[in-house]
Amino acid sequence: MRSMVKVGWLALLLAVGCAGRQDLETPDYEAIYDVPLEEMWPSVREYFTEANLPYREDRGSMVLETEWKQEFGGSKIAGYWHRYMVMGKRETPTKSKLWITRITKSVNKTLSRPGKELDWGTTAGRTIDSESSDSVNLSAEDAADRLAFPMGENAFYMESGQGTRDLTMEWRVFRGIMPKLAKTQPAKTEPPVAKAVATFTECGQSILGLKKLAKAGGVLLLGELHGTQQVPRFIAQSVCQLVTAGMPVTVGLELPVENEERITTFLQSQGGEVDWLKLMEAPFWRSPYPDGRGSEAVANMLEQLRHLRAQGLDVAVFVYDHPKLSGQQREDALTKTVLAQVSAKPERFHLVVSGNIHPRTAKGLPWDKQYKPMGYLLKDQLEDVTALDMAYDSGTAWICAANPRTSKLDCGVKETKGKDNGDRFFMHAWSSANKDGYHGVFYVGHVTASEPAINKGLGNPNAPPPPSPASGL
Repeated sequence: MRSMVKVGWLALLLAVGCAGRQDLETPDYEAIYDVPLEEMWPSVREYFTEANLPYREDRGSMVLETEWKQEFGGSKIAGYWHRYMVMGKRETPTKSKLWITRITKSVNKTLSRPGKELDWGTTAGRTIDSESSDSVNLSAEDAADRLAFPMGENAFYMESGQGTRDLTMEWRVFRGIMPKLAKTQPAKTEPPVAKAVATFTECGQSILGLKKLAKAGGVLLLGELHGTQQVPRFIAQSVCQLVTAGMPVTVGLELPVENEERITTFLQSQGGEVDWLKLMEAPFWRSPYPDGRGSEAVANMLEQLRHLRAQGLDVAVFVYDHPKLSGQQREDALTKTVLAQVSAKPERFHLVVSGNIHPRTAKGLPWDKQYKPMGYLLKDQLEDVTALDMAYDSGTAWICAANPRTSKLDCGVKETKGKDNGDRFFMHAWSSANKDGYHGVFYVGHVTASEPAINKGLGNPNAPPPPSPASGL
């Protein structure tokens, strides 16, 4: 971390738009307030009150702790809660700063090691400089062209009570309250008045590298291994962090195009039991080869995106798979559908997710040197296309793989092999694309399998809600 840097309030005011809006650019140094701690602290209380983050305060010690806030603004199945420990620090007699620690818990017991509670974090995946792996992720349709065993994904383990310092939140509070503090200071020019703090949306810990790759008008292709808990969560967190910063995002999902209207209707609904039942009536949830795209985690992600839309945030979703086709015909159809969506809204950021064959921007596959993946075809027709392969630590995934004895697909929970690259979600771009046409990786940590949603009874009107952290996490 750099040495502490003083930030002038006037320069800040020129950069701040809506005080409640998250900002993609988070400096890697501390925010220093040009006011004594005692003068700054009342504005901190006001910020958390206006952001609808109730708290308990240790009066006289300049410390407060917020109540648990569910991720994505209260999605009934998000399953993650965060709270903040906020400590006022005296920098000098006339300057102050905040230390904010984020603590996370989850009700998703499937991610827990025996005897452990959960706290958000990731444990890493495939090495970021590896360019030699020939492993690919074959969906049920892809496997018709090539029988192969795809290799693994990521999950994350969590230990209760472990918190991490959150510079993003520290700067978010600074940007929210400094304009009001500046009004109380003598100035030659009347500073602009910031808008009221918007309702706070919890988007999880910042994804490292996201802000460098997310651009208005850009297309980011993510090549995943289907069937994990972590990738849908990574997508939902990415979208949340972008749209709360004011960037409109369209998500492309490798689901059958016949379900476009059904999914759009669900995203525009109130998310009630009838809405869920209509969504779950779609045949793809009951595929004879459930390869992970109809998983519980994917259903949860749709609910999380629906909830962001319900808050007025600019999220859109489209689907683009053509499962009745195979080989190059299918690849051409995927490309045509994605291209139509991007061309219709060129000002938006498009985040397109699929198995890790389709995003490749290089021609050829190990078994077909003339094969033209979707990424390769899109690259020739769009100006800004970036493809990231999935990196992960070892774990499990729900995978459909070919049984070499029967030449049939075998779907279920299987072990995956990866490499530990740390405890944070991140995106990383190399200086140039590798031989498969990937420009870098997105990392989701140790992976855990996500079973087909229909196995979990999603859409059942009698399904009980998840417990809150206060009930025993």
